[in-house]
Amino acid sequence: MSDAILTLNTGSSSIKFAIFAGRGKTVDPVPIAKGAVDGIGSAPHLTITEAGKSPATDRDLSASADHAAVLRIVLDWIRNHSEGLTLVAAGHRVVHGGARFTAPTRVTPALIDALSALTPLAPLHEPHNLAPIRALAAVEPDLPQVACFDTGFHVTNAPVVTHFALPRALAAEGVRRYGFHGLSYEYITTTLPHYLGDKADGRVVVAHLGNGASMCAIKGRKSVASTMGFTALDGLPMGTRCGAIDPGVLLYLIKEKGMDHDALSDLLYHKSGLLGVSGISNDMRSLLANPAPAAREAVEMFIYRITRELGSLAAALGGLDALIFTGGIGEHAAPVRDGVCRAAEWLGIRLDPAANARNEPRISHADSGVPVFVIPTDEDLMIAQHTARLVNKDTPEWAT
Repeated sequence: MSDAILTLNTGSSSIKFAIFAGRGKTVDPVPIAKGAVDGIGSAPHLTITEAGKSPATDRDLSASADHAAVLRIVLDWIRNHSEGLTLVAAGHRVVHGGARFTAPTRVTPALIDALSALTPLAPLHEPHNLAPIRALAAVEPDLPQVACFDTGFHVTNAPVVTHFALPRALAAEGVRRYGFHGLSYEYITTTLPHYLGDKADGRVVVAHLGNGASMCAIKGRKSVASTMGFTALDGLPMGTRCGAIDPGVLLYLIKEKGMDHDALSDLLYHKSGLLGVSGISNDMRSLLANPAPAAREAVEMFIYRITRELGSLAAALGGLDALIFTGGIGEHAAPVRDGVCRAAEWLGIRLDPAANARNEPRISHADSGVPVFVIPTDEDLMIAQHTARLVNKDTPEWAT
């Protein structure tokens, strides 16, 4: 029998998961299997892909299958695996840890209560992150669980970075910049010595570009500043999220358009970004393939905002030693990388168009003043590693 660690990344209608072989405080970097269930609440569909095996598990689930039912199916798959797996722990991506939870933490009832209280800070993420934790505790009460926070990586940001120009009483209540996508950025920092050598601890900007998108200034492999702030709405425009917006626009929509909280939330989270500007799609692949002027404008706006933020983050670092692209768009959309790099030539970047078109790891010329790399991120592995270390600590300090 082999020990296994389950990682879970949950949304309102989906669960993405991976299963890693564990060896004490370490895990094998290549997962035994990865899978997802989409359409929870309507037409759930399960896919599981095993390393080195085919075909994949691919089937519809009962329409009534909720998060708890889906977890039971995944647990049964692990128990019945031909190689014999013993589930020893589960790790979860939790978007918001607030000011208190800045490192991976063992799940307890008290922790769940504390994280539930943070729901107003991440209303569209936190409840769905907590749902599988509760469900797994119900079906496997003795299984150790670990919460890993997307906000945790940014705890190294200085107060001048995290403060808004608002009354201090609001800051005391938690109204401040937090930053997100921390598990992705943390993983990228672990790879920097391989790509950058002695510049690994230098001034690096990482662009995590996907349906959710942000950028992070990193020095000494620690976060200095991020484009996201109090919520995951801030910064870059995203698939359906607006990104940074003049607060006066919100006041206008409230007063002149009569929009309430729910209407504003729906507009800013679900109807804006690439989808809102193009009126066509939130999928970068569709927009790049579409000749419509609105599609082109949405892509150009995305590239422009990335280049604006790149300049801001380079200023926060006092210079730039490397630029990294990651995430679904960052790893696969060569035209987006091309646009960003050409607009950033003033920083010393010199793109290698052929390498970029081939999605090679290094997409800048050898004589580029700032090297540019494409590095696939791996949040699942980061969660698994944190979980293995935490549940195997000799003297654990669990949240109480």
